Amino acid sequence: MCVRSGRFRLYAAVAGGSFRRYATYRIATLAGVFTNTVFGVILTYTYIALWDEKPGLGGYDQAQALTYVWIGQALLTTVAVMGGGFEDELMARIRTGDIAIDLYRPADLQAWWLAGDLGRGAFQLLARGVAPMAFGGLFFSLALPGDALTWLAAAVAVLLGVLVSFALRFLVALSAFWLIDGAGVAQIAWLASMFFSGMLLPLNVFPGALGEIARALPWSALMQVPADVFLGKRTGMDLLATYAFQAGWAAVLLAGGRLLQSVATRRVVVQGG
Repeated sequence: MCVRSGRFRLYAAVAGGSFRRYATYRIATLAGVFTNTVFGVILTYTYIALWDEKPGLGGYDQAQALTYVWIGQALLTTVAVMGGGFEDELMARIRTGDIAIDLYRPADLQAWWLAGDLGRGAFQLLARGVAPMAFGGLFFSLALPGDALTWLAAAVAVLLGVLVSFALRFLVALSAFWLIDGAGVAQIAWLASMFFSGMLLPLNVFPGALGEIARALPWSALMQVPADVFLGKRTGMDLLATYAFQAGWAAVLLAGGRLLQSVATRRVVVQGG
């Protein structure tokens, strides 16, 4: 029990340290808020034009569609749709051989980086998520939840989305054990994330089999699923099934990452000296 408690405190400290680390980049954060807000405005008017032409597209009325835009801007960095979290640092450490130092720590490699990513996600949600969403609510007609339970349900979906995002990016980062430079894999993963998360357009808009496949892939857990929970599209047993979908993908991908980590660390090659 003492060992478990000690490890929990360790990972909590790692998460807290990651939160504080990102909080030091105040100018970058303000620039990010500005960028998210500008792109939110551009997408909003694009969606207005699209939904004026096709009302009810994807099962959303216009207010829900505009809300989807601002949820996307709030979650863009929270779930790291475009990457930019721990994976670049981890790949660099693998490339230089510094990963050997990480493996000597009295902590699990995957859990260490997961704790740090949770701290990063919490900061990004508060610092770069709240302000754009508030701006959208002030200047556009959004379909915001009217009860606290829906907000809480959406928060759980976001947390599960961060777990799925971490698990995907951890797999990408571990590819550097074999590829030396994992930039190509990271770029492919970034493109898949942008398209299949629902960042560009709601996956509900995708036609036929493409839509079914896109919604079944793990990237949908990053943005499409939290957005639908926030918009009240997933309630009751459907909400539980939604959580099971996200948690299932998180478990499968985390297990895959642990297996790949086990294989990779048996054959650590120090690269670059």
